[in-house]
This record gives sequence, structure tokens and C-alpha cells, in this order.
Amino acid sequence: MESSLQSAGLLEQMKLHLSTDAGKEITKKIGLVFQLNIAPKKIGVDEEIFVVDLKQGKVTKGPYDGKPDATFSFTDKDFLSIATGKTNPQIAFLRGAMKIKGSISAAQKFTPDIFPKPSKL
Repeated sequence: MESSLQSAGLLEQMKLHLSTDAGKEITKKIGLVFQLNIAPKKIGVDEEIFVVDLKQGKVTKGPYDGKPDATFSFTDKDFLSIATGKTNPQIAFLRGAMKIKGSISAAQKFTPDIFPKPSKL
């Protein structure tokens, strides 16, 4: 996945994580598709789109073919902060650091727990 975003490194790790037993457990437990629109500096500008498919256990670059359960928009920095557990997703949403489209109940399952613990980013 060619990308200038720091987030791409974490999503690459996530791809490997989903092929492990722990990752397969997450796929079984969540069973949802999340589309992530990640912008370098400002939400909505030059976004790169990634799909975290927790139905099939894969991470891909490019828009989801169909309707994702929830779509999130954030900056590269805010996404990393949420995914690594430094920022609470609800707080990020309330601050406007994260925008959500789609099912709110699906969005609530988007927590740092679904991401691998970063070894080194």
C-alpha cells in the first residue's frame, strides 16, 4: 500500500495482525466493514481511503465496493492517536477530530482494541 501517511504503516501491521489467531478472533467478534478516509493535514483534503474489512479479515487501499457499515474521516495524526489508544474515539468525535457516516452502533465497535499493539511506528 503506497502512501505518504504514517497511518499506512499501522494499517500494514493490521493486515498482518488479522491473519493471526488474535486477528481472526477480532474478525469473528466484530464482523463489520469500516472505511477510513485519512487526510494528511485537514479532513476532506487529499484523503487516502483504506478499508478495514472485519468480515473477511483484510485491509485494503481504495474505497469499499459496496456500503461500509461505518465510514470515518480524520487526519493522519488523529487516526494514529485513536488507533494507538492515546485518544478516546468518543472524545475525538466530540472535538470534531473524527467524523462518522453510517451506523453509530457499528462505529462504537471501532476501538483501539481492534488494532495491533504497535511495535514501532
